[in-house]
Amino acid sequence: MLTEDNRRPVTAAVLGLATVLALTSCSSGQQAAGPADGADLAKGDGTLSLTYLQKQGDQEYFVGEAAGAKAKAAELGIDLKVVNLGTDANKTVSEAQSAVSQKSDGLIVVVPDPAVGPQVARIAKDAKVALLTSDDQICATGPDPSACPAGDLVPRVGFSGAQMGGEVGKRAAAEFRKAGWKPEETRTLSAWKQDVTVCTDRVKAAEAAFAAGSGAEVRNIDVPTDNSPTGAQDKIAATITANPDVRHWVVWGCNDENVQGGVTALENAGFEADDVIGVGLGAYLACKNWISGKPSGMKAALFIDGEDVGALAVQTMYDRLKNGKDFPQEAFAPTTMVDASTWKSAGVACG
Repeated sequence: MLTEDNRRPVTAAVLGLATVLALTSCSSGQQAAGPADGADLAKGDGTLSLTYLQKQGDQEYFVGEAAGAKAKAAELGIDLKVVNLGTDANKTVSEAQSAVSQKSDGLIVVVPDPAVGPQVARIAKDAKVALLTSDDQICATGPDPSACPAGDLVPRVGFSGAQMGGEVGKRAAAEFRKAGWKPEETRTLSAWKQDVTVCTDRVKAAEAAFAAGSGAEVRNIDVPTDNSPTGAQDKIAATITANPDVRHWVVWGCNDENVQGGVTALENAGFEADDVIGVGLGAYLACKNWISGKPSGMKAALFIDGEDVGALAVQTMYDRLKNGKDFPQEAFAPTTMVDASTWKSAGVACG
């Protein structure tokens, strides 16, 4: 997601996002410093030191997020360290401990597993270090953000799962109506890592929006995955085998990886592009289906830009530490639906 010449500049994106940030904060009517924000706001002089702990740092979205964070840090004169956690939840804890021992002024985290949320929140609170999450939600008092009291959710920068999923479901419904498929011959397939709260928000919203917009009752199948293309492909291939009478498939998921895995599994099973509706979430993998100009089961994708989120997270932390501005409980970046005819003009980087 890093090399496209026509990418929107990060600075311009953040200026637009500042409006979203302000509206989010004002609309709540509450201060939203967050349960784990114990930062010493007297640190107003000198260079700020921030640590960004990212899961799956080699995934294209998170590569873009790191680039956006670094660009914004350079603009603001911040010393930023980005750490790739991979999928190691234990590394999240050890790297958070390392960051506070190295006198980092603030932590921004994308956890591989939300179960480590309370440990990370405790580390930050005990060290009086500001804590902000990006992308995925964590709870300061329990392992499951979906069961967390609102006041214990750590402030988050990212995208609205419900809004994104709704857009995916609406586009899938429009493609279904256009295809004219019989509901009894069709299945929708929701693929996601089921212990990630924001993923559940996305796929459930997609399912609801599809039901509302399709004008038909189509049976849905939930497929648990690890959110990777190969993991999704393997699980979805098994689902296809177990449902031999299904002639048409509609696929959505937590991210592009899940949908790409589903589209590939269906292609390998002999399904033609006209019998598959895949609607991705991210667009960084979906676009690779469109480069050749050949028909594809990947019909559309919601473009989410990791650079926007990384930059906004750093800006939000800077505003907290330098200016004493409360964290919003959530701040959202914009999204755009793209397809084979629009992805280039929308600025999707397709490396």
